[in-house]
Amino acid sequence: MAASNKRASQWGLQSVFSLVCRLRLFVATELPPSTTRRFNKGCNGGLALDVLDCGSKCCLVHTRLPAQAGREFSQKTLCSLVSDLRLWFNRKIIKNKSSAGGPMRNRLLIATGLLIGLGAVLSAGVFASGPAKVTFTKDVAPIFYQRCAECHRTGEIAPMSLITYEAARPWAKSIKEKVVNRIMPPWLATPESAHFENDRRLSQKEIDTISAWVDAGAPKGDDKDIPSPPKFETGWIIGKPDAVISLDQDIDVPADGVIPYKYFTIPTNFKEDRWIQAAEIRPTNRTVVHHVIVNVVEPGAKSEMGQESSQRSSPASNQANNQNDARNETRGFKLCGFAPGEPPKVFPKGTGKLIKAGSNLVFQMHYTPNGTAAKDRSYIGLVFAKGPIEKKVLTGTAINARFAIPPGNGNYEVTSTWAAKEDVRIVDLMPHMHLRGKDFKYTVVYPDGRSQVILDVPRYDFNWQLLYRLKEPILIPKGGRLDCIAHFDNSSANKYNPDPAKEVRWGPQTWEEMMIGWFDYILDNEHLTRETAKK
Repeated sequence: MAASNKRASQWGLQSVFSLVCRLRLFVATELPPSTTRRFNKGCNGGLALDVLDCGSKCCLVHTRLPAQAGREFSQKTLCSLVSDLRLWFNRKIIKNKSSAGGPMRNRLLIATGLLIGLGAVLSAGVFASGPAKVTFTKDVAPIFYQRCAECHRTGEIAPMSLITYEAARPWAKSIKEKVVNRIMPPWLATPESAHFENDRRLSQKEIDTISAWVDAGAPKGDDKDIPSPPKFETGWIIGKPDAVISLDQDIDVPADGVIPYKYFTIPTNFKEDRWIQAAEIRPTNRTVVHHVIVNVVEPGAKSEMGQESSQRSSPASNQANNQNDARNETRGFKLCGFAPGEPPKVFPKGTGKLIKAGSNLVFQMHYTPNGTAAKDRSYIGLVFAKGPIEKKVLTGTAINARFAIPPGNGNYEVTSTWAAKEDVRIVDLMPHMHLRGKDFKYTVVYPDGRSQVILDVPRYDFNWQLLYRLKEPILIPKGGRLDCIAHFDNSSANKYNPDPAKEVRWGPQTWEEMMIGWFDYILDNEHLTRETAKK
């Protein structure tokens, strides 16, 4: 039965197009141009015929359909066109009835016959079903699974799961609003920044599909059409870790007050060196954990982060000590971080970070009370590299901690730079500011003076600390540099501004500010497997 209906539909489509083509040819070759113009004017925009005289009886006809008809060519649209054409031709027949047997009347009768044939095809219900209906199971679920499920699943940071129809359906209108306005999935870089492998932006086709699904009433569809949901290791994005290292005790977070950064040193207990391919930090209570940074301190290295830090936050002390504070926060080397919107750290194939046997991990914890006393015991999962490592991943910062943003300034500029002492390749980028952050841009300046913007974030959002992972590492030759430029909005126009009347300087709390251009890089001339082979 289904096959029969499909053949009937195909036959009907061919018949309609055949009749339409004959009608167009008849109008073009038999009616004078003035008549065609009058028809165009009187058909209410449903159909317009352009007749181009090519110097012979043969004419080129171009039909202009409205956008909706061009996209859908639905029964309703065709019926409207037929109605317009029939009305026009009937008027012509009545007007010319006195000239019975005249050539014009005969032509009009022929055209009317073509219209009757076209109407018969339509009335048979060939197009009654219209265009294929967009459903969750067949069209929308594949998009959700590929683009959204990493966060929109049970136990993850998103407020709802999009894995099943039952979970997604109540959110349909909100989903459409967010994707049409490109708020979700979150991606803050400009469209020109298309060289990132973790680019979260939906294509226009994906947006149109979701929008059409919602407009159609968010139908479920046939269960047999839904693909298998993506498989995730419960509680992890990076997959099952090879090692999990946790804080050694629950941390009490009071209901209110200002909590200085806390630092906790935890031994890895690694008996041999380990190359890390991926790392993911997970708090046990996201509601009170603003961010976590885990640094690696190798055996014998001195660390000032083993005790709770009493950060200085007064303007006078910050002015004298903010640069030292910034450097102390990065003692050891950074392994990975956790912040709102920040993805786990995943290093390119053949690269990784080395944790030597006997190293310690230092957890930098920033807790923010939310009105209810809470506990947290954050932990980190590590995936060991399974293949040979050719290059070690290093972390750099283009940082500026010496600034003072005037009260009310809506576009205060701060710059920073990092110079390449040898040939390096940038692997990923992550700008960092606080609530007054407005925009951030990374520019590579080459030794010959050329420059290239490699990341432009025109609307920085403190709630989405995104990492931008390059498809291909970008070379900065020796003598080149990485320049960063950021702007801050300390005006009342910034709805997130804690206090527009306050001068703002570097500080660890969210009502203070930071300007850090984080990035990971590799040494272009490093070849660890060759060096190992030589030994």
